[in-house]
Amino acid sequence: MGKLMILDHPLIQHKISLIRDKKTGTRDFRLLVDELAMLMAYEVTRDLPLKEVEIETPVAKAKTKVISGKTIGVVPVLRAGLGMVGGILSLVPAAKVGHIGIYRDPETLKPVEYYCKLPTDAAERDFIIVDPMLATGGSANGAIELLKKHGVKNIKLVCLIAAPEGVSAVQKEHDNVDIYIAALDERLNDHGYIVPGLGDAGDRLFGTK
Repeated sequence: MGKLMILDHPLIQHKISLIRDKKTGTRDFRLLVDELAMLMAYEVTRDLPLKEVEIETPVAKAKTKVISGKTIGVVPVLRAGLGMVGGILSLVPAAKVGHIGIYRDPETLKPVEYYCKLPTDAAERDFIIVDPMLATGGSANGAIELLKKHGVKNIKLVCLIAAPEGVSAVQKEHDNVDIYIAALDERLNDHGYIVPGLGDAGDRLFGTK
């Protein structure tokens, strides 16, 4: 079973409170989501493999460590996931970015795929899927399934806020995917929104209604 990690660092929890507040405007919301993604990426990349190399400092030769192994890919689920990409790239600038477009049908709440563009070497990369909200889990499962169809073996899902229903849905369909979140909320309402949540992350990021 993939692990569920709730990142409870004080800075993360503080910023989650700020983005929940309905008085937080678009500019500040966007900056906070970027900062949260960067803080979470620090934990998500904790298990990256290292190798020993020899370098020369201004004083002497030294053996030290650098990241080795597979390179990373980042995939935002359009459109809200775009707000989390910059924060991760600030820590892992060599990562390549794919895009997956999935929307939730308002009547059935089922995911509908409309776009998928991945790096040509996707099968050789470890991927981080980013989406601020994990509600029903439909979009996340759709994105994971698309990556697996392209040969990706190692996938992590990173969301700011999740509902128990969404976590359960992903764990049921993809039990080898680790989930990283900053907050596990109470439930979904009848419209598929997370309660208490923060509203529509895409609208708040881009100033739309």
